[in-house]
Amino acid sequence: MIAEVEKPRGEVCQAGSAPCDTPQPTNSALERDAAGRIVGLDFASTMRGGIADNGMVIAVDGSENALRAVAQAAADAASGHGGALLLLNVQPWLSKEAAEAELAARGLAATASARELIEARGLPWRLHVSMGEPAERILERAAHQHAARIVMGRRGLSAIEGLLFGSVTQKVVHASPVPVTVVP
Repeated sequence: MIAEVEKPRGEVCQAGSAPCDTPQPTNSALERDAAGRIVGLDFASTMRGGIADNGMVIAVDGSENALRAVAQAAADAASGHGGALLLLNVQPWLSKEAAEAELAARGLAATASARELIEARGLPWRLHVSMGEPAERILERAAHQHAARIVMGRRGLSAIEGLLFGSVTQKVVHASPVPVTVVP
């Protein structure tokens, strides 16, 4: 449960990346829980152009599978068939202090290649970094954004792991009220 949304105090630079005078994504909102811990951050692309709701929520975790999903979503958007590109990165729960210090950097690091791929195609994007259980957060963000669909990569769980734990992709596909595109 999110207690409040506030405007951030400034831009966040990714650790180990270009200097802060290089265009960085703009941090446009912080979400905090009842204890005051940051649980979500929104970033906007440096590209011109608005991002509306009703686009694609693309789950990005830094993996090659996720990057293929981003490439597919970007191709769809560039051809006029996909809508806005709304990236989502879900991080594990962090303490209040760790969330303040690390959540933005972790989310930006995990999505750097995805954001570069989208910008190379001249498309704007929006990024939401959240903490929690990935399938739950993906479904929440899709509902919050009134997403037309969810795009995600397929992960390679073994048959036994899939039976015991299920995968994030399986959970989202089975619970989503909107279409889910799974990119192999």
